[in-house]
Amino acid sequence: MASARGAGRASTLAGTGQLIRLALRRERGIAPWWILLIVTMALVMVSYVNRAMGTYELKVNYTDLVTRNAFLRALGGGLVEPRLEVLATWRSGGFLYVANAFAALMSIVRHTRREEDAGRSELVRSGVVSRHAPLTAALLVAGGISLAAGALTAVVVIAAGFPPVGSVAYGAAITVAGWVFAAVAAVAAQLARSARTATAISLSVLGAAYVMRYAGDATGQYWLKALSPIGWSHLVRAYQGERWWVLGVSILVAAILYAVAYRLLDRRDLGAGLLPERLGRESAPELRGPISLAWRLHRGLLAKWAAGVACFAAAGAALSPLTRDLLSRPSIVVENITHTLGLSDLGRTLGAYSWYLILILAYAVALYPVLMTLRLRSEETLGRAETVQSTPMTRLRWAAGHLVVTGLGTAALMAVAGLVFGTLYSVLVGDLATDLPRFLAGALSTVPAAWCVGAVCMLAYGLLPRASVAISWVVWLLTAALGQVVGPLYGLWGGSPLEPFHYIPNAMIGTPFDARPTLTLVALTALLLGGALMGLRRRDFG
Repeated sequence: MASARGAGRASTLAGTGQLIRLALRRERGIAPWWILLIVTMALVMVSYVNRAMGTYELKVNYTDLVTRNAFLRALGGGLVEPRLEVLATWRSGGFLYVANAFAALMSIVRHTRREEDAGRSELVRSGVVSRHAPLTAALLVAGGISLAAGALTAVVVIAAGFPPVGSVAYGAAITVAGWVFAAVAAVAAQLARSARTATAISLSVLGAAYVMRYAGDATGQYWLKALSPIGWSHLVRAYQGERWWVLGVSILVAAILYAVAYRLLDRRDLGAGLLPERLGRESAPELRGPISLAWRLHRGLLAKWAAGVACFAAAGAALSPLTRDLLSRPSIVVENITHTLGLSDLGRTLGAYSWYLILILAYAVALYPVLMTLRLRSEETLGRAETVQSTPMTRLRWAAGHLVVTGLGTAALMAVAGLVFGTLYSVLVGDLATDLPRFLAGALSTVPAAWCVGAVCMLAYGLLPRASVAISWVVWLLTAALGQVVGPLYGLWGGSPLEPFHYIPNAMIGTPFDARPTLTLVALTALLLGGALMGLRRRDFG
């Protein structure tokens, strides 16, 4: 009897070891970059605090500034103290928790639902592989990647001189964020019928968790933070009287979601999802060409992006009165900021603050053309693009349609950011007639840089399709890191010279308009897209 039960347990995990090795082999070009990014960000923030706040007096002034500013307080999350380890982890934690969660959920979808979409799961299951093996392998690999990111972060900050106990708590908080959202993605993979829908569900949960955490810290309604899975990692409070029991909450919720995912897996057919699929119309007469086809495919995601951009822009503009009051008070930190930016009056300094928020949005929106490029690769590998090209639509017309919709969509997102930010800013602290056009022009001026990022990814897709996914993610991550971390670290508030946003002039402080950077970026984008289309035309498809 005992041997029969043991054989039953073994049969439910048959093939798991082989699938783990396969997943690790596929992750070798992706996971190390995520781990390197997370560890590097932790070290960069230590260096940043040492450079920008080298004395205890500067740390105290910065802490006071953060405490009085809801936007800054919510950006890092939680209480901040004038100590190096607290300031460094406060600045980086808000990003690292989300980054590790994102990496974990993408890994789960990649090794479960995407494999089913491509038909590879059916082929694998024809061998000696149990029903639970693919999900188990994906969870173990994604969990291991999250653990490696958290553990290595703890090791490097201990090496930097931080207290070991707090460092272990910080690394554990990073790890459990990945575990929770790996579990979220595992459930989403059972509910959805496609990898695209599973990714959308998982990212929606991650976005909602971040917004709840941010809103809780910004408004003082900390019950919102307590309900957010991302907020649980913040509530561990590394280096501030560690709350180890909060880690148990994350682990318990992850375990429950794992159990739910396995139960749902047993109730669905291979290749199917538990959520009902909305049936489309029998015909689509409006699909008359490549642009209308691309618009039909992208419009849902574009609408979600527009809503997210509008919410962030509104939140940034709503804090403008508080920022104006803080910048009007004498402070060592404020003096350092104005000196670094080379500004002398309050209006220009407030404009520089608004420009920095617009740049944050622009770096985020630059991800949109990257995702659209990845969509082209997905359409190709899944065979749908080949089906489309069995019609009179050629390969280049198919790709060009996606590029047109992506380019216009990127511009539309930044237009939404400028209109929402400018309108609310004008109502609160400015003048509608002058500030709204200024904000709209400033937001739209960043579009050529976002196009350039997408064009680099498109070139990788045209020339190196197998490596294009990894290259695209690295391009965007390096752009965002150079612009939002390395640039400010060395006093380059317009980004690093190694990324395109650095060359966009600040339109918010009255800088004279110079068309040369914009025209240069547009010309470079055109060259990159031309090379991408030539490569796509000449290489084998599929």
